[in-house]
Amino acid sequence: MTTAADAIDPVVGDALRDAAAWRLLARLFECPSEAWRRDIAALSRELGDAPLVEAARLAVEEASEGLYHSIFGPGGPAPPREVSYHATMELGSLMSSLTGFYGAFGYQPAITESPDHIAVESGFLAFLNLKRAYALIEGNEEHKAITAAAARDFRIGHLAMYAERLATILADAPAGYLQMASRILADRVGPRPGPRQLLVIQPEPAEDGGEFACDM
Repeated sequence: MTTAADAIDPVVGDALRDAAAWRLLARLFECPSEAWRRDIAALSRELGDAPLVEAARLAVEEASEGLYHSIFGPGGPAPPREVSYHATMELGSLMSSLTGFYGAFGYQPAITESPDHIAVESGFLAFLNLKRAYALIEGNEEHKAITAAAARDFRIGHLAMYAERLATILADAPAGYLQMASRILADRVGPRPGPRQLLVIQPEPAEDGGEFACDM
C-alpha cells in the first residue's frame, strides 16, 4: 500500500512511518472511544505494516471500555504501568527519569494517564520520531542525532524493561488487538537489557512547547 510518506525523501519517509507506527501503537493501548476509533482507522491508512494494520482493524471491531478496564484496570491481569514491573525501583526515581525525558523535548501527552503508562511511553517514541523527521527535513544533523539517541535510550531504559512481560501476559487476553499490539511492541523494543542504569535527562524549556488537545 502506498502512503503519504512514500512521496517524499526515503529517509524522511522512514522517520515519518516510524512516528505513525509508534503513534498507532500508543493509541491501541489507550481506553477506547468513538474519537479513538476514528483515529485508529486514520492512522492505519498511513502504514504499510501489515500486522499493525491488522491490529488496528481488530481494535475498531472488538474494543470496548469494559473490555479495556477488565484487562488494564485495577485488579486486571495486565498492569499498564512500568512501575508494576520493577521489584526494587522507587517510584520517585522512575518518575524523575520519565519527566526528565519528557521535559527535555517538550512532550505533553494528550491523555491523562500516569507518565509511566504504556500508552504515554509509546507516544513519546512517536513524538521523538516526528522530531527526527523534522530535523531531517531541516538538515539539522545535531537535532537528528539528539533525537535518535534519546529514542534509543528511552526504548532500552524504559519500554524494554517490561514490553516482553506485558506481551506474555496479554497473549491470553480476550482481546486480539491487544495480543497483537503487545507482541508488535515487544518485537520493536527488543529484549530486556541487563542490570538497569537509570538515565535521567534534565529538562530545558521547550522551544515549541504547548499542550496537545485531548480527544478522549
